[in-house]
Amino acid sequence: MSKPISRQLHGILDYSAAPLVAAAPALIGFSHSKTPSVLSYVLGSGILALTACTRAEWGLIKTVPFKTHLTLDVVTALTSLSAPWLLGFSRNQKARNTFLAIGATLLASGLLSEPEEMPKYRELGE
Repeated sequence: MSKPISRQLHGILDYSAAPLVAAAPALIGFSHSKTPSVLSYVLGSGILALTACTRAEWGLIKTVPFKTHLTLDVVTALTSLSAPWLLGFSRNQKARNTFLAIGATLLASGLLSEPEEMPKYRELGE
């Protein structure tokens, strides 16, 4: 059964999400809270790094298989969903709800993306 998010669209979503996640503390208004702010910066940077290193049309370094990328998206989503309680900021409504939204979005993106690897290309000189 085909999934609604193509590999190409997944890359666009990731490159769009990374700066938004990193900017969330300022955009949403919880920059005064250290733990969720640092987590936002780390998570945004991680999304960008993973995306840039994924073996896909949009990857810059192309070392991480796309299926591994999707698995890491799901793990990151579950971490984001549980972070407010695990890291003690569940009473900060803005930060908690932001991480729940980030987690739900990453989970949907990871589970609804077509897990097809990028076709192999011929090396120069072959």
